Amino acid sequence: MKTNNIEGLTMFEINVLIQQGAKFIIFPFIISKMVKRIKESNIYFIRPNESTFKYALKHFFINLSAGWRIFPYGPIYVLKSLYYLIKGGKDYTDTILKDLNTNKPVYNPRSRLSYN
Repeated sequence: MKTNNIEGLTMFEINVLIQQGAKFIIFPFIISKMVKRIKESNIYFIRPNESTFKYALKHFFINLSAGWRIFPYGPIYVLKSLYYLIKGGKDYTDTILKDLNTNKPVYNPRSRLSYN
């Protein structure tokens, strides 16, 4: 899964932002193609004073347009999407932080500056 909104942040900066109230949120959605269901979810890093509504609304419309076709599960998934829209998403901060801390990602920007 891809984690959105953490581009350019170090592990230290992520931990500081989480202590200030940031969180990792998942918005599940489903896309149906005749009989086949594709369950997807994206991880978003929500900063301390940022609203989750814009991310949740996008996933709700995906469910509304492409998830209702499978009967009887389609309407159930659309209602579930509406529930997470109202709730603000599934909070996976502890799980993702544990994974990030065990993998210890290192941010090494490639600078075009030459030091002579």
